[in-house]
Amino acid sequence: MNHKNNEYFAVDTGTSAKCRFCSSELKFTMVDLGMSPLCQTHIEPHELNNMEPFYPLHAYVCEECFLVQLEEFVAPEQIFANEYAYFSSYSDSWVEHAGKYVDMITEKYNYTNSSLVMEIASNDGYLLQHFVNKGIPCYGIEPAKNCAEAAKEKGVNSITEFFGQETAKMIASKYGKPDLLLGNNVLAHVPDINDFVSGMKELLSENGVITMEFPHLYQLMRYNQFDTIYHEHFSYLSFLAVTNIFNHHGLKLFDVEEIPTHGGSIRIYACHEQDKTKSMSTRAEELLRREVDEGFSTLRKYTDFEENVRKTKRNILDFLIKAKREGKSVAGYGAPGKGNTLLNYCGIRRDFLDYTVDRSPHKQGRYTPGTHIPILSPDVIKETKPDYIFILPWNLKTEIMKQLEYVREWGGKFVVPIPEINVYD
Repeated sequence: MNHKNNEYFAVDTGTSAKCRFCSSELKFTMVDLGMSPLCQTHIEPHELNNMEPFYPLHAYVCEECFLVQLEEFVAPEQIFANEYAYFSSYSDSWVEHAGKYVDMITEKYNYTNSSLVMEIASNDGYLLQHFVNKGIPCYGIEPAKNCAEAAKEKGVNSITEFFGQETAKMIASKYGKPDLLLGNNVLAHVPDINDFVSGMKELLSENGVITMEFPHLYQLMRYNQFDTIYHEHFSYLSFLAVTNIFNHHGLKLFDVEEIPTHGGSIRIYACHEQDKTKSMSTRAEELLRREVDEGFSTLRKYTDFEENVRKTKRNILDFLIKAKREGKSVAGYGAPGKGNTLLNYCGIRRDFLDYTVDRSPHKQGRYTPGTHIPILSPDVIKETKPDYIFILPWNLKTEIMKQLEYVREWGGKFVVPIPEINVYD
């Protein structure tokens, strides 16, 4: 991006991609994180010498609608169908968050055993199990077969399909239209956001409510959370951009909550535009105004972001180089999607991290994509007593540091890399 008389003009970005919402040509870069493999393609030991596909991890901002997005290089079916390595239930705090949501929303709208709830991208039933326990009928819509099977073991009825307008018509005719349609951390994962939102419009009952939770672009930029950019996330969403997308499809956003999950998310509330029983809340009006006041409807807000990311990379590498020169051992904790972005962008391999650990048995015994760091059981930490624990899922740092309190027995410390590198005794 070049500057001339304080005006921005596009340079050749090497893409002819169009905005997935408004179809404008994507000319402006928010941040280019180089080449990276898919974040959930953990490597089996026998695959270590095989070639891995890497794809550009380049986030653009649309100059017309200000939707931040990646190009689509891999079809969702290749990422999410059949075997998907992420199981939500392995995070205790996330399951607790889901339980609190179910209690809140049930009381707020008085859902009973005569109501119907559906969740898009229901994963392993981490959330809907709480509706099952309340006796409220529910269905999960989950494309990954292994996750859907895990949900069924919790008593959650699962429809194994990718969601869109045609799927919505089928579900509505076969199972009915839900009073509550929800989705957590799925809106950013869909390449055809128009088909997805129009599907929600199709499926929702006449006076029903949609809630969606997703990481807030406002917080991503404020706290330099560049590692939450990865191929499984096609879009990075401000409240402003989401409002425009939903309005375009006949849905109105009437409320929003700012919540702490994933480093700062929002929970939006939507209904049919003709539903006169729900009016726009003060906090929705205030958040829209704040985003506009802080420049989210101007290109400069986005194009100034990249230098902050480069600075963070240099600081992370400075810490790791110093630690290794001092003969310190460093182990990772977690193998999340965000960790894959950070490791590959910063070039962190076994020269810096001896290994990483993860509670999920689906990841243990494998290696991180691209960087080939072994993923082991958390029990290994007690055996090897590393000097530093480098927390990759930094959004769970409080939960993780509590789980690993015993590290302090040998003087071990915790390292949190985002928004800037910090060391905790």
